[in-house]
Amino acid sequence: MLNLLLVLLLAALMVTACSGGANQASPNTTSNPENSSEKPPGKVHTFTDISQEIRGNTAPTQEQLDEVNLTLNDTYLGDIFDEQIPNDYSAYPFKEGVTLDVWMPANTNIPDMNNHAVQKQVEKLTGIKVNFITPPKGQEADAFTLMISSGELPDIIIGPGRYPGGFEAGVNDGAYMDLTDLMETNAPNYSAWRNSDETRRKTTITDSGRLLGFYGLAPYSEWMWFGMLVKQEALDKTGMEVPKTMDEWHAFLTKAKEAGYSEPLNYGSNYGQIFTGAMNGAFGVWDWTFLDGNGKVAWGPAQPKAKEYLATMQQWNKEGLLNRDWATADFNQRMAGAISGKTAVIMDSPDTMWSYWKEQNGIDFVGALNPVLNAGDKSATTYKNFKRTGTEAAITTQCDNVEAAMAWLDFAYTKKGWEIYNYGEYGTVHMIDENGKPYYPENSHMYNDPDGQPVAVALDKYRRHSWPDIRDEHNSNPLIVAKGSYSGEIRKYWTENMDTSAAIPPVSFTQEEASREAELGNQLSTLRGEYFAKIIKGELPVDAYDKFLEEAKKMGLDEFLSIHQTALERYNNR
Repeated sequence: MLNLLLVLLLAALMVTACSGGANQASPNTTSNPENSSEKPPGKVHTFTDISQEIRGNTAPTQEQLDEVNLTLNDTYLGDIFDEQIPNDYSAYPFKEGVTLDVWMPANTNIPDMNNHAVQKQVEKLTGIKVNFITPPKGQEADAFTLMISSGELPDIIIGPGRYPGGFEAGVNDGAYMDLTDLMETNAPNYSAWRNSDETRRKTTITDSGRLLGFYGLAPYSEWMWFGMLVKQEALDKTGMEVPKTMDEWHAFLTKAKEAGYSEPLNYGSNYGQIFTGAMNGAFGVWDWTFLDGNGKVAWGPAQPKAKEYLATMQQWNKEGLLNRDWATADFNQRMAGAISGKTAVIMDSPDTMWSYWKEQNGIDFVGALNPVLNAGDKSATTYKNFKRTGTEAAITTQCDNVEAAMAWLDFAYTKKGWEIYNYGEYGTVHMIDENGKPYYPENSHMYNDPDGQPVAVALDKYRRHSWPDIRDEHNSNPLIVAKGSYSGEIRKYWTENMDTSAAIPPVSFTQEEASREAELGNQLSTLRGEYFAKIIKGELPVDAYDKFLEEAKKMGLDEFLSIHQTALERYNNR
């Protein structure tokens, strides 16, 4: 009887389990999605392989254009990087009726972000509508402060690092969401891409292991973008080769002045290039913080050869080798001077100067490595790209639909998103080559804008140049890949031939550190700017540097460096 009862009991349990299983939630679903970080299974997309029809096709039919531009089919795209770009489209199209408010700084090349071609295409593919809020150009800082203080926040903020104390402070203060527990489920593409490389993983997580938002991430470490650029005609007129040492630079600039370049070196501007690594790096007097020979954080303006650097630049200024308005010139003033007969050399981006010098004015130029003091020394820079690029995005705590916000941002890290954000619309802007790689044909709107805009404007008009996405700078920047452009070659040459051991990775600070670091940093920056500019202009003697250094130490330079060193040690332990 006991055995019979056991058999009957087991049978009943089996029947119950089998009949009840049909009503049980599967491991990937939940009976109450609002109270769980998990979400129901996404949509399953099955695509027809159209690679044979699209790859190498230079005259696609309307049907083919629609298939590429209006569907999520990405079978025609090749895998061109070391890591494969994710393509989980299970969240799209999103349920109807969702509109997100997104705050972002203005871009003078984009009159209305809400009508941007890329945004319109992403909206169609994701099913998520977006209303962009952009303050007037130049008023971003005030607009951001007013928005935060009002307590009325949009769903998403592009460039959340503007928050007082930084991105993490915004999370700690309750303005931005901590996305750590939601990222794997609601942003599968971003999660897969950031985790596919150790550098990307390390630069997108906080010291405490939190995931705050979406960062712009590259498939590679981008080439350095700023340095010494010399007009070829100046080399021809002087009969000299590209200078390497500071003495050679002095000789070249002197001869260039004699050849008619009245202000041969376009030295700086009021937007951050007064004190650049391009010249002062030769003396080990870097712009700001850097890693010394022992791997410790040091401050460039406080280095031993600072007085030697200042004496050199003061002398060059007296000799009229620098542009007279170097301390006050804005971008437009610098470019006006650069294309004139006054300038032989500028410190800037070769992408920018390819547009202003070569494309618009037919002026050829070459790139020079950062100067050194002694022949044979290794040229160096404190710039190094850690595969984190573009910009970042935060989801605010007032977001009405977090799942939709994450899905919209996550699309930029899919293979289809990579194509659209980097290369724009298929057909009018880009084509696909035989290997499945997007490219701009010569008749592309990128190089033949119907409104007559130069490439420097079109690069923002038809694509997204700086965004939280997988930025493919080396292949999709039209200023680099344009026919005849050599800006990419210059950037690659700089990157491969300069020592980057002094570069500091993107560390982060605690909220208390961030507040103090910002306070000290602002004071030190102001102090440095005033003293160094006045010394170079001859308004103060070189020996005034001693007072500068004394004041910097009184302000709290040692504390400032300690904050950075502590942050570096935490970063190294991530």
